[in-house]
Amino acid sequence: MTDAAGPMAVAVAAVADAHRRGWARVLATVVRVTRDLGAAEDAVQEAFAAAVELWPARGVPDDTTAWLTTVARNRALDALRREQTLARKLPLLIVPGDDDGAAAPEPLGDERLRLIFTCCHAALSLPARVALTLRLVCGVPTPDVARLFLVSQPTMAARLTRAKRKIQAAGIPYRVPAEHELPDRLPAALAVVSLLLTEGHTASRGASLGRPELVRTATELAEVLAELMPDEAEVLGLLATVRLAAARSAGRVDGDGGLVLLSAQDRSRWDRGLIEAGCELAARAMRRTTPGRAGPYALHAAIAAVHSEAPSYEATDWAQVVALYDLLLVAAPSPVTELARAAARSHVTGPAATLDDVAVLAADTRLAGYYGVPAVRADLLRRLGRNAEAAASYEEAAALTANDVERSYLLGQAAELAL
Repeated sequence: MTDAAGPMAVAVAAVADAHRRGWARVLATVVRVTRDLGAAEDAVQEAFAAAVELWPARGVPDDTTAWLTTVARNRALDALRREQTLARKLPLLIVPGDDDGAAAPEPLGDERLRLIFTCCHAALSLPARVALTLRLVCGVPTPDVARLFLVSQPTMAARLTRAKRKIQAAGIPYRVPAEHELPDRLPAALAVVSLLLTEGHTASRGASLGRPELVRTATELAEVLAELMPDEAEVLGLLATVRLAAARSAGRVDGDGGLVLLSAQDRSRWDRGLIEAGCELAARAMRRTTPGRAGPYALHAAIAAVHSEAPSYEATDWAQVVALYDLLLVAAPSPVTELARAAARSHVTGPAATLDDVAVLAADTRLAGYYGVPAVRADLLRRLGRNAEAAASYEEAAALTANDVERSYLLGQAAELAL
């Protein structure tokens, strides 16, 4: 049993690492063969499945990405031969130079970022291109993409299918964008990286609080974006948010891996060097915006900077946080942002005055099934001494999250209040 378990464990870990490091590169190579993103995705998934089956017995290859690329390409070619003709296949990615005989510039230095910009085509709505890119390029499972967009899994699956069909029906050529085309595709690319960070910071489901591999990917992509566009305020804001999240990550869990909320974190565990770097980036981002017209990523960074610079939770400049959320709601209206603003405002006006705001948000269909609403309500009720009601809200929130660490924390709070 032990002998069998060893190679299997090594192989599974190698497949996971190859998925994180090589998915985009393998997909980009295969899509040049198939010129059909859906067919390429199927072939790449088959290659990873083959790795899970073969690597425990044969050993992990020295170059896992090359092995996966070869297998995926062969699977894709086999599928194309079965179709008997390439003419019916969507020309989804035109290799630079294929269409006009002249090599097009490829300004992006990271294969994953190149493919993200390629797939963030303006023919789709912003939410559709972001969701499709997260699913196909970044390999985020459909249930997790659905949770990020606050919709059900069947709804997201249908949206992804419609997006693929729209691309196919329109016969849109996908090219690696030239440098002058990047600004138009930047909002979608930023959203993809930001949502990767969100999912990595607190996973939608599973036994761990976060997914470190997604945080690493988001960090690497944000760094490449900043090298590519060093004067773009929104890029600087995203990188600042990444830096500040990393700076505070050590304080988010206790010795047993349990969740520690910001209000209870030991700030001596925070990385002050990263905080200084992140706050400087956030300040640069805000300086590069038109007064009163900052973008969402610069504003998110500014909010994170206020929290990071505060000597304690109680000493946080909550009025400034609320003011920044007001600007964020103008720049990018969102019910989740409204909920965050309500939670911040409770530290300015008191929890009682905020309960009505949360009640209104609880009736918003966009937040139906979102655990954050009862979680915020529970905190407000706890601070008001209404322990029985708070315990019930904590239990309601626990039932709505699929993250085991979050659920354990929420149930623990409910149990304490029920004593």
